[in-house]
Amino acid sequence: MEGGGDQRGLEITEQGQVTQRRGKKEENGAVEAEESAAAAPAEVDQEMMSIEKDFEGKRIPPWREQLTFRAMAVSFFLSVMFSVIVMKLNLTTGFVPSLNISAGLLGFFFVKSWTKILEKCGLLRQPFTRQENTVIQTCVVAAYGIAGSGGFGNYLFGMSSRIGNQSTEASSSRDIKDPHLGWMIGFLFLVSFTGLFSLVPLRKIMIIDYKLTYPSGTATAHLINGFHTPQGATLAKKQVKGFAKFFVGSFVWGFFQWFYTAGDDCGFVQFPTLGLQAYKNRFYFNFSTTFVGVGMICPYLVNISVLLGGILSWGIMWPLIRNRRGSWFPSQLPDSSLRGLQGYMIFCTIAMILGDGLYNFFKVLSKTILAIRSHARSKSMASPLPVSDNDHSVNDTTVSFDDQRRTELFLKDQIPKKYACLGYIVVAIISIINIPHVFPQLKWYHILVTYIISPVLAFCNAYGTGLTDLSLAFAYGILAIFIFGAWVGSSHGGVLAGLAACGVMMNTVSTASDLMQDFKTGYLTLASPRSMFISQVIGTAMGCVISPCVFWLFYKSFKDLGIPGTEYPAPYALVFRNMAFVGVDGFGSLPKHCLTLCYVFFAGAIIINLLRDLAGKKWARYVPLPMAMAIPFYLGPYFAIDMCMGSLILFIWERLDKVKADAFASAVASGLICGDGIWTLPNSVLALAQVKPPICMKFLSRKTNDKLKKSKRSSPRSSRRLIILSSAGGTWQPPRALACRLG
Repeated sequence: MEGGGDQRGLEITEQGQVTQRRGKKEENGAVEAEESAAAAPAEVDQEMMSIEKDFEGKRIPPWREQLTFRAMAVSFFLSVMFSVIVMKLNLTTGFVPSLNISAGLLGFFFVKSWTKILEKCGLLRQPFTRQENTVIQTCVVAAYGIAGSGGFGNYLFGMSSRIGNQSTEASSSRDIKDPHLGWMIGFLFLVSFTGLFSLVPLRKIMIIDYKLTYPSGTATAHLINGFHTPQGATLAKKQVKGFAKFFVGSFVWGFFQWFYTAGDDCGFVQFPTLGLQAYKNRFYFNFSTTFVGVGMICPYLVNISVLLGGILSWGIMWPLIRNRRGSWFPSQLPDSSLRGLQGYMIFCTIAMILGDGLYNFFKVLSKTILAIRSHARSKSMASPLPVSDNDHSVNDTTVSFDDQRRTELFLKDQIPKKYACLGYIVVAIISIINIPHVFPQLKWYHILVTYIISPVLAFCNAYGTGLTDLSLAFAYGILAIFIFGAWVGSSHGGVLAGLAACGVMMNTVSTASDLMQDFKTGYLTLASPRSMFISQVIGTAMGCVISPCVFWLFYKSFKDLGIPGTEYPAPYALVFRNMAFVGVDGFGSLPKHCLTLCYVFFAGAIIINLLRDLAGKKWARYVPLPMAMAIPFYLGPYFAIDMCMGSLILFIWERLDKVKADAFASAVASGLICGDGIWTLPNSVLALAQVKPPICMKFLSRKTNDKLKKSKRSSPRSSRRLIILSSAGGTWQPPRALACRLG
């Protein structure tokens, strides 16, 4: 890693935070992280050889001084901002890019500005260090991570009547739990902290003894280390300026678009850029700066895979199945019925996600087992694995100055193992007692079983993440849906029990792997493990309050939240709910040939993954990603077109000036995403205040336009005012309303 500016990544939160990284030497940035994981330690050691020499003369603050008031204040502000952005992405596509770089960059900028002002006033008492920067980044990522793993776009929102009413399956009151701020905050506090304690006793094994790479944590550490060198600080200042320009531009563009959205299907987001027939099949560019920015961050292969999935589904499969109406499913059923076309969309998506998830689950599990066995064989029988907090021995073969320095400080501020174990037991007992009060369908023994097996699954996931940068928390959550849903049974509320158990499992497994990523970052920046752990706890607590409040703002502001075809369809809420129904009731209610198609897509996902693994590093970059292909199956490919536009912009930029593209692309993309995301806050306030946009801009076919002309001729009195229907009171608007014709 030669600098922070060339790091780009993908995080698909609804599918388990699948993260991929690319560097300068990877031309297209499309090779899986696991293919380079084996060589990564040696490369990182060579590139980082002199990092600690550069910082040798600087004082390292004790762990208490790393946890400053200004760090927590900046962390809170950034946590709110990023939680809004992640929530918006969760409720639109469920597709969330990695924002770690943005968090580190903005944390550096805000605190650096703070300290400069104090220094000019002669009030600066403590300089800004990379350890404090690491604490901020850890706290922010932990906070907005709750917006992803909290289930607001999948299992938690899937419990609501708004999602339940979209299903043709009979939903009794025991299978419905509508969102409410109180129980959501309480539930997240109950399930979000066990993962933090589960793997703390193994931190030395994972980071020092096994030397796991944790590519995302390593990339973040390179970024922070680079910021705090003279050259890195200069580059960071330029990156922040670029971020600010595109942030303002994106915010203003979102505000400008709002003026044209007075009615249903109005505005630039409904522009049929590829024609009306393509628009009906959801092929159009919707002018979203968010997804253009996401496309610039994600590897080219991811964007192409999403577009291929959209072409396969909405370009070929769904039109063909729609033509089978009356044969494969009753002709009178609407497309939104699960026994009709939507049933094929939902369950083919589920099949592909499960195929990809299970393949990678067993792949990572086998790699984990083989790696542990290999490491155990290489260890002397007289020198067992050091799990004791008092074992400060360091491998004698360590010759690097950086490794010696980092290991010494990593082992200095211990988190006593007995306190970690006691913390896990206490939090688990509190959860076992209280979760049944939130979800009566889950009994205390169900939760006890979850917490007995969670540490083992958390270890497997954290170890696999360290090897491959691939977290499969979603796979464990889906497994919990099927196991506990079937255990509780349909007559006792198995649907809600399965979704709630999914939340317990996902949060535990996800936070454990996130903590290990942060420990790796702290190890490489000489941040104290104790300050990192406390920062993670504080960030998690922030997220347990901020994320439900942000979701509640969306829920109250947008009455069509979770409805297909709207601005915020929350697609995976319905997907997860239907997984729970399948786990309880089986496949008997699926439309004709749907199960056969599910088998095909399930097997197809496995075969494509096998091809990727067998093709080798050179050709794997040309094999699409099944998980990315599955995303537009239900949503449509409109956001894929925006993302590919972002890839095209980046591609041209790299051809014109690769150095600047590598340095500033992430900052520009983050500005586009953050500006559009923050516009959501004033947009929500306007919606709550019932302030309506003044203009509705629609696009009409020639045939519809001719009908409007005839209507105007037959009604001369209204002809001067009749242009288009606006949402303001359901009345025909004067000439300020705008209509656009397509020939």
